[in-house]
Amino acid sequence: MPLTFRKSFRILPGVRLNINKKSWSITTGGKNGPRHTRSSTGRRTTSMDLPGPFGWRRTTRSRRTSG
Repeated sequence: MPLTFRKSFRILPGVRLNINKKSWSITTGGKNGPRHTRSSTGRRTTSMDLPGPFGWRRTTRSRRTSG
């Protein structure tokens, strides 16, 4: 089993800074309602817990243009 590094810090109520080996991300939102995550790699995720064992997630990746 490989070793992984992941750390999460609460910087404000409802705002978390997540750090792992290759990138970092900011998550806003709480337990009730949607959560929005923006990653340093350009990925955006919106997720929400639904009643019971269900959940919803939508992930998009922004296109970076070289100029």
